[in-house]
Amino acid sequence: MTVILTESLSKRFPRVTALDRLTVDIAPGVTGLVGANGAGKSTLIKILLGLAPATEGTAHVLGMDVTTHGAAIRERVGYMPEHDCLPPDVSATEFVVHMARMSGLPPTAARERTADTLRHVGLYEERYRPIGGYSTGMKQRVKLAQALVHDPELVFLDEPTNGLDPVGRADMLGLIRRVHTDFGISVLVTSHLLGELERTCDHVVVIDGGTLLRSSVTGEFTRATTSLVVEVTDTDEHPDGTTALHAALTAAGATVTRDAPGAAPATTAGHLLHIEADAPGGTDPHDLVRDTVATLGLVRMEPRRHHLAEVFHTPATATTAAEAPPGTAPAIPAPAPHPAPKGGAPDAR
Repeated sequence: MTVILTESLSKRFPRVTALDRLTVDIAPGVTGLVGANGAGKSTLIKILLGLAPATEGTAHVLGMDVTTHGAAIRERVGYMPEHDCLPPDVSATEFVVHMARMSGLPPTAARERTADTLRHVGLYEERYRPIGGYSTGMKQRVKLAQALVHDPELVFLDEPTNGLDPVGRADMLGLIRRVHTDFGISVLVTSHLLGELERTCDHVVVIDGGTLLRSSVTGEFTRATTSLVVEVTDTDEHPDGTTALHAALTAAGATVTRDAPGAAPATTAGHLLHIEADAPGGTDPHDLVRDTVATLGLVRMEPRRHHLAEVFHTPATATTAAEAPPGTAPAIPAPAPHPAPKGGAPDAR
């Protein structure tokens, strides 16, 4: 089953191409559409909602052609916009009831659905307060509630964690996951932060300049873009802990580079090592590093994801590790554009 299908979809403006022959096939579930600002995510959503015409190509949502069935699509789809567009002088209840009525629900059903939805997003106790007095996180929850109140089959969430602190981001991502697991609603969520989508989505689609760069199951994508950063703290037994750990890991067959590119600067008490390669014999490099660290009694470690700018390099422009300037991370060559497998998700801005 397919919830979103595009074939050679393009959107061109006089001076910019927002989408360039984008072909994706998205199955039910939670799909992440990731791309830098200007990648074409929001443009794609507007086309899928039937609010903007494509220059060429086709797009179908829930089996309906966006060109001829825009109104029917919007009846069955929820949309959470990126930017703040909430009226400050009405309560969350008033606003969500209004949106439910606009979606065709009768008055009693609209009120009942609003109460249930605000409870789900964690605003039930605050539902009668004017929205103008809400925090950023509460406003994002109101936007999510209005996208869900009419019980859609599919929701488009455009940068739903914008402006949130780490706790708020985690809470919002949990809500998004539950939209599918608790209610069976498919989700297309956009972000420029790969780490967010990794925790939330079943599939990830990466686009840049309106072109598909990569589409895969989330686990496969993040395994291909993971390295390990280790911060080494010297001890009395190992006054040069960095050298000691480097030597131990190298002796065990791992590939180690001093001063991890893109990582936080080393503290006064420690230095950084950057482990990229797999350990020998099929050993998980995380296990190897953990065991070595425990033996030496030196450090803490954390995973590090490649920046999207690195993922966006194409094979023609990617820099190899040997060619990379000192202090830069090697780019990850992106596969040649190809139709996304079912479960992949696109995002256009």
